[in-house]
Amino acid sequence: QVQLVESGGGLVQAGGPLRLSCAASVSAEILFGIYDMGWYRQAPGKQRELVAAVTSGGVTNYADSVKGRFTISRDSSKRTIDLQMNDLKPEDTAVYFCNAQLEVALDTVSDYWGQGTQVTVSS
Repeated sequence: QVQLVESGGGLVQAGGPLRLSCAASVSAEILFGIYDMGWYRQAPGKQRELVAAVTSGGVTNYADSVKGRFTISRDSSKRTIDLQMNDLKPEDTAVYFCNAQLEVALDTVSDYWGQGTQVTVSS
């Protein structure tokens, strides 16, 4: 069983901060590898897009629209990521989804998704 547990969504005024967290809940006995983790977002009527991602080696990637405002980090277990969002703008309003690439069977890497957490930025 694999579950991505998300927390930190909510309502915030423009210019304010918010922090999202995601933890991959999976038994170490069946986890052969864990690779990229990241956050995606989807606004109503729009396609889902990458916000920020981090590899198991600590290499990060950001959407141009959030560079300089958002920071993604990963703990030593490689199973938990945090997204610190600063200077939030109304256009950041969306449902944010955690994503993880996990190997729960040898030589098979699959994508797993969280259920989504709402971030609403008021103007």
